[in-house]
Amino acid sequence: MLVVADSSPFIGLIKIGQVEVLPKLFDTIAVPAVVVSELQSPKRPEAVRQFIASSPPWLSIHQPSSIEEIEGLDAGETAAIAPALELKAELLLIDEARGRQAAIQREIQTVRTAAVIFEAAKAGFIPDLRTAFEKLKATDFRVPKQALDELLRRYEQTKTP
Repeated sequence: MLVVADSSPFIGLIKIGQVEVLPKLFDTIAVPAVVVSELQSPKRPEAVRQFIASSPPWLSIHQPSSIEEIEGLDAGETAAIAPALELKAELLLIDEARGRQAAIQREIQTVRTAAVIFEAAKAGFIPDLRTAFEKLKATDFRVPKQALDELLRRYEQTKTP
């Protein structure tokens, strides 16, 4: 499955020590150069900068032939939508609401970081979803507590016989 990602899923997953679920869930993840630059930024945690400095083989950089200007989005979100369209990606990993909405308007299926963590737990790649969500809540990663609580409730319902 070909997936394109914005920077936020990498940041969130690295902060909770779960970035390795990405290649387990998806074959290849493509990012535009702008996302690489965002991950290399000095304002990012050292672990994020180290990750992108020695990027794994499942992560590819794809510079789209053109990038549509999308009002209200930052450069990374705009740049992530372009290769998702160009490569006909099956998913775009993106968290920001306006970015997701712009992608959906362009008929790109999106998924947030919390949903990636949820799916990884369902697949058995994350042994304790509650702990993973608690770690995420303890960071500065912006995700509504209610969304995490709802995903946890759904997960626990699937585990109850």
